[in-house]
Amino acid sequence: MSVYVVNEVVGTSEKSWEDAARVAIETASKTISDLRIGEVVKQDVTVENGKVALFRVRLNYSFKYMPGK
Repeated sequence: MSVYVVNEVVGTSEKSWEDAARVAIETASKTISDLRIGEVVKQDVTVENGKVALFRVRLNYSFKYMPGK
């Protein structure tokens, strides 16, 4: 049996939602070991002067719970 911790992050990109998700996972993995799953919960954009300025992805990620570590 395993237990997993689920956290939420927001990734941003000027390119795409996919890139925003990649940024979120790669950034989280710098401080979280054994990252297992990323789940996109919400996508949105920021708009400036009538144009998309930034793609944003709200993403849940999970990793195995390791008590005492």
